[in-house]
Parts: sequence; structure tokens; C-alpha cells
Amino acid sequence: MAHAQNRSETEVLIVGAGPTGLTLACDLARRGVSALLVEQAPALFPGSRGKGLQPRTQEVFEDLGLLAAVHADGRPYPRMVSWENGERQGEWDLVGRAEPDPTVPFPEVWMLPQWRTQELLHERLREFGGEVAFGTALSGLDQHPDRVEARLTGPDGTGRTVTARYLVAADGGRSTVRRTVGIPMTGEQVDPHPALVADVEIDGLDRENWHCWPKASGGPLLLCPLPSTTAFQLFAQFDAARDPDTSAEGVRRTVAARTHLPESAVGAVHWASGFRPRAALAERFREGRVFLAGDAAHIHSPAGGQGLNTSIQDAYNLGWKLGQVLRHGADEALLDSYEQERLPVAADVLEISTRLHRAGGVRAGALRRGPRTEQLGLGYEDGPLTVEARPGLPEDALRAGERAPDAPLDTRGGRRLFELFRGPHVTVLAIGHPLPPLPAGVRGARVDGGVAERAYGRGLFVVRPDGYLGLATHDPADLPGYLARFGLR
Repeated sequence: MAHAQNRSETEVLIVGAGPTGLTLACDLARRGVSALLVEQAPALFPGSRGKGLQPRTQEVFEDLGLLAAVHADGRPYPRMVSWENGERQGEWDLVGRAEPDPTVPFPEVWMLPQWRTQELLHERLREFGGEVAFGTALSGLDQHPDRVEARLTGPDGTGRTVTARYLVAADGGRSTVRRTVGIPMTGEQVDPHPALVADVEIDGLDRENWHCWPKASGGPLLLCPLPSTTAFQLFAQFDAARDPDTSAEGVRRTVAARTHLPESAVGAVHWASGFRPRAALAERFREGRVFLAGDAAHIHSPAGGQGLNTSIQDAYNLGWKLGQVLRHGADEALLDSYEQERLPVAADVLEISTRLHRAGGVRAGALRRGPRTEQLGLGYEDGPLTVEARPGLPEDALRAGERAPDAPLDTRGGRRLFELFRGPHVTVLAIGHPLPPLPAGVRGARVDGGVAERAYGRGLFVVRPDGYLGLATHDPADLPGYLARFGLR
């Protein structure tokens, strides 16, 4: 960035270095877009909070080049075991166990504490040449027709002004940016009872199960072993309306009161937080050159494991569109599709998580999750970038707007469609068709028969950089005009 006195410039200013901001920063960095990522806190978030990575999020992380590290440090979800009067009552699965499917390479939810997910994203950002400006807070912003001017305060109290083409608010449910630009957020209390979440050391429990006391006096309690650590995540609901005691002593008393474990079984309390489950949605996700993403745009109950995953999908949707505008000369109207696509998805996810929470909280069996929480079926069939031009499709046919499935390309080398998609480019698949000439910056491949043809059908398919089908057609003449919308000519 160019520096002159206390002013600097960047193409995108990202406020908030949680999973949303870090994912967006990684995606922009690999596209060659200059971005400044600032975080008010002095370090990354230290807690486990969002610990489940849905199958679709794992596909995003594979594209960003950090899935191997995610899988190395995490594990599949363990089976739940219920306790009553100090005795085990039986085991059950919170998540479904998927059958092998060549179109879905990562079928099961993967457990990884949020703090570790953020560390891995931060490490990946550094590999791309980026960094986080910690201890840096947004103190104000002004919008102009061609730029945003943001006032930042650094860790030493020094102020500076950053000029950016666009600003992305990834600064959480109490977003300073959202309030500054005047976007309302409306919602409801999902549950009047408060909850406690903490990362604690526990003696006396095996680490092969997620332990649950659903009938405990005062409210249910769960202890989940966190992979690649010696800690457990504690989650407790409270029947009383008063806020839970988040001190180490308070956490120990809660465990002793609701389980067969004594206070002495609870060692270090690494992090603890109290909250009241809410569901809320911003009225809009954009104000001029400012975009909302993640919790700044939508707040969820933890039921269903949707919040962190939906936030990462926001960043993945917005990143490639900013890249096409800033690096390929696409019309700025492309950015309008961010809100048009993501706001309906966020509203649907809010409904899912709220319904799961009210189905019985953490009582045994009440939160069993299914395909809707895996986010593989979420898409943009009614979105402004979706063009389905193949007439007479069967009812169960894959259509434009849906997630582009994976498929093996050969049996010997183990190559997959996702390898073709990996990277910041647009891909054109010709399945059962000749591959027509394509503009620079578009990767093309012809595939005939096999799993790919069974999954897609025959046609020419434009796979967007975020892995969704944009255009599906039989006519090569449809391609140039469609690709031009992404600045590809």
C-alpha cells in the first residue's frame, strides 16, 4: 500500500478477522486483490464456539488449499452418550453417517474448534502474502461514489485514514460497521433461557464420546472432547433467567451440580462465555460500497451448526465477485448479486437453526441433524446469475443454480472434477458435447460418460468460481454473452 502521512489505500478493507474475514482475505489474496484485514482484538478469537465444519465448507477449504490441515487437526463427530444418576444410558448419533458418494467427497461434518479453524485460515493467509492488523478498530467511515474512506485507530491510539474501493463488515453480531451505515437488523429471542459455553480440562471422561446430561437439575449439560487438544467444550442451558457465572469457579460448580463429576475433575478453564440464543437478519446486505457478511448480516442459534458455515459461504460468494470486478473489469452490477443470492439463504438457515433449537434444545435426540444442515443442497436457482437453457429436463435433473457435483475423471489417476474447478477461475464443462473456443481466463474440459454424465446430464455447463452452476445450455452461442457478465471476453 502507498503511505502518505497517516493515509493509505487498499482495494478492499475487511473489518473483523473471524472465519468470515479470514476466508474473504484468503480468497482475495489468491486473486491478486489488495486487501487490508483489521481486527479490534489483540489476537484471534480464543474459543471453540463454532466447531462443526459442514460438507460444503470442507469443499470451500479444499479449494483454498487448507483442507489437508483441517482434516489432520480435526475428527468426525463422536457418538453422543447420555448419563443419568452417574450411569451411561446409551449412545446415539447427532449427525447422520453418510454412504460413499463419488459426487460428495467429504460427506460428514468435521469437528474442529473455531480457534483452530481461524489459526489455519490465518496461516493460509500468510502463505498468500497477507496479514491481520490486530488491535485496530474502525472509528468512522464516509462513502463517496468511487470509494470508502475509513478512519482506523491502531493499538497505540494513533489514527489513520484508509481509502478503499469497497469495505466488508465481518465484525460480528454487534457490528460497528452495520450500525455506522444504518442498516437495521431485526430478529427474535430464540430461547429465554441463557446458556454457557466454555473450553475446559476434564478428568474422568473418555474422549471417544460426546457426553450429555439431558435431565440434569437446573438444565442440560454437554461435554464434547475437542480434537487435537486435551480439552472439552462445555455447553449448558439454564432453567433460571439469570445470566450464568462464567468464572472458573462458576464453571466448576455447574459441572459438579449437573454431572457425577466433582469440582476437582475440572481443571483449567481456557475460555468461557454466556449468551442468550437469538435469530436476527439484517434488512439488507449492502449499503453503497459497504457489504455485510457473516454474523454482521445474520445471527443464529448454535443448533444445527450453521452460523460459522453460512458465514464462510458469504465470504466465498462475495470474494470471486469482487475479484471479477477489480481484476477482470466485470460490471459493478455483478456485486448486486451478493445480496440477492445470500440474503434468502441466510433467511432459510435462520429458520432451520431456530426450528432445531425449539425442537427440544439439547435433550437427547432432539438435535439430530440431517441433509438440510449439510449445506450441499443450498443454491441459487432463482438468482440473477442463473440461466437454465435446456428444455424438457426430468424433474430430478441437476439444474443451473445448484452446487456443481464432484465426479471422478479417470479410474487410474484418481483425478476429479473438483481438481478442474480448484482455483480462482471460471470453468466450462462440455459433457457429451464438443468443447467450444473459450476466452482467456476460462478453464475448459470435455467429459464423456461415467459419473459426471450421470450427475450433470449432457450439455455445456459454466461452473462459477464458487462451485455453483451458472449457465447450463446445449448451445455454444449462449456462452460468450454469459461469460461477459464476469468480465471474460
